[in-house]
Amino acid sequence: MPASHYWADKYQQSRVTADKAIGRIKSGQRVFIGSGCGEPQYLVQKLTEAASRFSGLEIVRLLGRETASLIAIADRTKDTSLNIRSIYLGSAQTLDIAMHKRFITPMNMSDVPGLFIRRKLPLNVALIQVSPPDDFGWMSLGISVDVTLAAARSADLVIAQVNPNMPRVMGQGFVHVNYVDLFVEHEEDLLAAPPQRDISEAAIQIGNHITHLIEDGATLQIGLDAASQATMQALQEKNDLGIHSQFLTDDVMQLYAKGNITNLKKGINEGKMVASMAVGSHDLYEFLNDNPAVDFRSSDYVNDPFVIAQHYRMISLNVAVVIDLTGHVSAEASAATRFAGVSGIPDFVRGARKSSGGKSILMLLSTRNGENGEQFSSVVPSLDPGAVVVPRADVHYVVSEYGAVNLFGKSLQERAIAMISIAHPDHREALFAAAKEQGLIGRERNLGEAVRAVYPVRLEETLDIGGEEVTIRPAKPVDERRIQEHYYNLPTNDVVLRFFGQKTIFGREEVELRSQVDYVNNLCLVALVGEFGFGRVVGVAESMRLHSSTMAEVAFSISPDFQGKGLGRLLLAKLAEAARESGIAGLIAVTIPANQAMINLFGTLPYKVEKHVEEGELVLSCRFDELA
Repeated sequence: MPASHYWADKYQQSRVTADKAIGRIKSGQRVFIGSGCGEPQYLVQKLTEAASRFSGLEIVRLLGRETASLIAIADRTKDTSLNIRSIYLGSAQTLDIAMHKRFITPMNMSDVPGLFIRRKLPLNVALIQVSPPDDFGWMSLGISVDVTLAAARSADLVIAQVNPNMPRVMGQGFVHVNYVDLFVEHEEDLLAAPPQRDISEAAIQIGNHITHLIEDGATLQIGLDAASQATMQALQEKNDLGIHSQFLTDDVMQLYAKGNITNLKKGINEGKMVASMAVGSHDLYEFLNDNPAVDFRSSDYVNDPFVIAQHYRMISLNVAVVIDLTGHVSAEASAATRFAGVSGIPDFVRGARKSSGGKSILMLLSTRNGENGEQFSSVVPSLDPGAVVVPRADVHYVVSEYGAVNLFGKSLQERAIAMISIAHPDHREALFAAAKEQGLIGRERNLGEAVRAVYPVRLEETLDIGGEEVTIRPAKPVDERRIQEHYYNLPTNDVVLRFFGQKTIFGREEVELRSQVDYVNNLCLVALVGEFGFGRVVGVAESMRLHSSTMAEVAFSISPDFQGKGLGRLLLAKLAEAARESGIAGLIAVTIPANQAMINLFGTLPYKVEKHVEEGELVLSCRFDELA
C-alpha cells in the first residue's frame, strides 16, 4: 500500500458485505475468531451459513459462547467441512465440553499471542470486531484485546466487523484502518454476561473468609464465577485496591465507582486498571468507553508471570471446581460463561506468589451438583492427572465456605487434614478414611469433634498489640503442630500454672483436643503473629462445656513476650461472648491460689466473680446473668 494512501479512502474502498468478505475465505485455511464477548457474531453467523462450501477449514478460537454452532457443523460433517481448535485452559469435565474435547488445545494464556505472531500457528484469516475509526483511523478492539490483538497483527487477511456498540477502550488494543483488509459494517448488541443475582450463601461465606486475607493497597486479579462476585462485593470496606486481571467485570466497576479501587498502590501501571477482556453487562461496556482509568493490553503482557510479580501485594482470586487431598486443582468453564475456562489461572497463581506480599487464593464451593441433582464433594481423594490445571506445588491458599487454609510448605498429611477441614461436613469422614487408605494420614488419627464443625469466621479479629499485628481466631485442625510448639516453648513456671504440675511432653492426642473442636461445646481460640498459614501461636484460650452442667471451664496460656499486654483479657472476653451465644450459662476457671494473673484476668469480666477453694485449688466462676 502506498504511504500516501489516506486511511479514510482505504476504509471506503474496503467496505464490503459480510457475504463478500466470507467469500474471500478459502478451503484449507486457518481462521481465527475474535474471543469472548467481543466475538463478531454477524461474521460468525455468515461463516456458519457458508460452511457447506468449505473443506478442511480450521477455526481457531478461545472457548466461546457458541452463538453460531460451528461445533454442530463439525460434528455433522465429521470434521470434513471444518475443524475447531479451541484454546482452552481447564479440565473437560463439564458434559458439553467433554463431548468435544478433541478440539481442545491446552495452553497458558500468556503463550497464545506468541503462537500467532511467531507464526508457529500461522493464521490465514482473522475475524475481529472493532469500534468505528476515530479521526486518525484507529479502531478499538474494545472489550476483547487478549489474544485478538496478536491475531489481527499476524493474520494474512483481516476482516473487521465495525460495530458502533463496541466501546473505545483505552490501552494497547487499537488497530489502524491501514492494517485491516476488509470492513463489514454491522450494528448489533455485544454479547453480555450480567452478574448473577442469586449468589448462594456458600459463595457469600467464601467472600467473607477471603476479606481477612486481603489488605488495603492490594492488587487483585479475579476469575469469573458467583464466588468471585461475592468476594468482590465483600471488599467494600477495603481501601486503595488495584486491578491487574484477565477480566474486568461489573463488580470491579462497582468497587471503582465507590472509591474502593484507586490503583494508586500497585507498584506498576499505577492509576490504571489493566486487563485484556471485559465480561459483563452493557453498563460495564459503557463504563469502559473512553475511560482513561482503563488500560487494556494483550494477554502476553497481562498474563505474564514476570509482569504480575512486579505488583505490590498481588492477589489472584480464581475458582476451582475440584481439589484433591494433596492440592491438585481442576478448573473448568461454567455453563453461563464457557470462556471462563480460559482464565490463565497458572499464570496468575505463579505471578502472585512471586509478588511482594502477594497471595494466590483458590475459591472452592464445598459441593457440586451432579447431572441428576445429587451433590458430590468438591474435595476428592485424588484427581485424574488429565484433569489437573494447577499442580499441587503451585497451590497456596484455598478457601471454601467452611474456612481458609494455606497449603504452601505443608506435608501431604498436613495438606490432607487441611483440605478435609474445609470440606463439607457430610463428606469429611469418607475423605478421612480415603486419606488413611492412601497413606496420607496415619491410621491412628481421627477427626474428633471437627468432623461436623462449622468454622465461626465471625470470631476472627486482627488487632495491634504492642505494635505487632495479632490475629485472634478459633483453632483449626491445621493448627495442631503450632499449638504443640507453643506449649513446648512455655517457661516451666507457666507450664505448672497451666497444667497443675511439671510437664515435659505434649503429645499429639492431647493437642488434638485443642485443634479439633466443635466450636460450640468446646472452643479453642489461638492468637497468632506472622503470615497466615505460618504464624506463631502466642496465646491459647480454651472453653470446654462441663458434663451435666450449663457452665464451661476455661484455661489460658500466653507466650512470655506477649504477657502483660492485654492479650489474655481479649481472649477471655471473646470466649465469654462465644459461650453466651452457644447457650452456656457462665465460666469456671480452676487454678492455684497463688495465680494472681488468672484472678486479675477474671476480674476484667463485667460479671460477678465467685471464688472458693476446693482440695487446695482455687475455683473462679461467673454467670452471664449476674453483672458485677
